[in-house]
Amino acid sequence: MTKADIVNEISKNTGVDKHSVLASVESFMEIVKDSLAKGDNVYLRGFGSFVVKKRAQKTARNISKNTTIIIPEHNIPSFKPAKTFLSKVK
Repeated sequence: MTKADIVNEISKNTGVDKHSVLASVESFMEIVKDSLAKGDNVYLRGFGSFVVKKRAQKTARNISKNTTIIIPEHNIPSFKPAKTFLSKVK
């Protein structure tokens, strides 16, 4: 399912025009991205949590050049679904 499909479904279910729904969906995604960029987690009860995970520094290998590379500590976004979400998917 794409963003356009989501916008169409919400528009069909609520009766709100597609431009307003698209603006709302875009705004939601921007707010989530901005919050995660600041290090804040986003909790949506009954759906799941968007959290920031910290990855530790590690040593990797470049096989083609036969050298070692140090990958610095960094943050990555992650999604953890709620129990009700998981039970519906299973």
